[in-house]
Amino acid sequence: MKNTMQAAVVEQFGKPLVIKEIPLPSPGPGQILVKTEACGVCHTDLHAARGDWPVKPALPFVPGHEGIGVVVGIGAGVTEVNMGDRVGVPWLYSACGHCEHCLAAWETVCAEAEFGGYTKNGGFAEYILADPRYVAHIPAGLSATSAAPIICAGVTSYKGIKECKAQPGEWLAVSGIGGLGHLAVQYGKAMGLRVCAIDIDDDKLEHARLLGAEAVINARVGDPVARLREITGGGAHGVLITAPSLEAFHQGVAMTRKRGTCVLVGLPPGEFPTPLFDVVANCITIRGSFVGTRKDMAEALAFAAAGKVKADIELQPLASINHVFERLEHGDVPSRVVLTFV
Repeated sequence: MKNTMQAAVVEQFGKPLVIKEIPLPSPGPGQILVKTEACGVCHTDLHAARGDWPVKPALPFVPGHEGIGVVVGIGAGVTEVNMGDRVGVPWLYSACGHCEHCLAAWETVCAEAEFGGYTKNGGFAEYILADPRYVAHIPAGLSATSAAPIICAGVTSYKGIKECKAQPGEWLAVSGIGGLGHLAVQYGKAMGLRVCAIDIDDDKLEHARLLGAEAVINARVGDPVARLREITGGGAHGVLITAPSLEAFHQGVAMTRKRGTCVLVGLPPGEFPTPLFDVVANCITIRGSFVGTRKDMAEALAFAAAGKVKADIELQPLASINHVFERLEHGDVPSRVVLTFV
């Protein structure tokens, strides 16, 4: 094996990534080395490369938290995976394993959590160093390119739906039919929910209908809240907001049925006022949801392996990453871009 690898590196925030050769990492005790086959591109990667969030990654770093590949190196003491296993290196790179949140199987909010492609080098590289306790185990029959979006966009939308607490036969409103939303429509349908898709793009709404949405609403036409309440007979039991839009957040709370739950997944900058009287009087729950646990990951992948959920993907080489980021910034990515390495 050579001692260097090609990677896309953030050397300065807000500047194009640099495609270069960097040292090939070697797995130490409790680590594995994964040869990358594919890595999805997420809007979070763009935020990371621009240094948009309050806690910024240390420069230089390699983004990418939807990396799928084969285990080619195992450090001392590793028992969780074997050579040749196909695994995913997700956003939740590792956690402490012993805090109150980890003990409650909520490792995603561990204060000592590390994040792939953010605090740890990620999948925009030919190889990824990983913690075997937290990798995703890719089911047989699910290709690397198909699995890549599931280990971030898929598990995030799936977990958000679970947090809505909607029961089979009840209404789920999905606001924003992009990378997460088009998967949420499919998960909702597979989970026995009646899905209403909301967006401002008629093409995305038509796509949502083809994916199983029972109703669609263009939020730019008329009063989308009134329309949804009419369709659902009083509001959706669960509302999942994936759109990075404050207006979508306002609408989402208003679309929530009495005693229903509105789950926030999108991360637009800023704050939004909460209509306190409506929330209190209607016993509405507003809840944040952040990716998903290892158990959620296994469940999300199982739906995909069973053919019930499939991400729309566009394949691109690593060399195109700056153009992909430019398209992402301008909303010009109708599907999920997956970088290929084989």
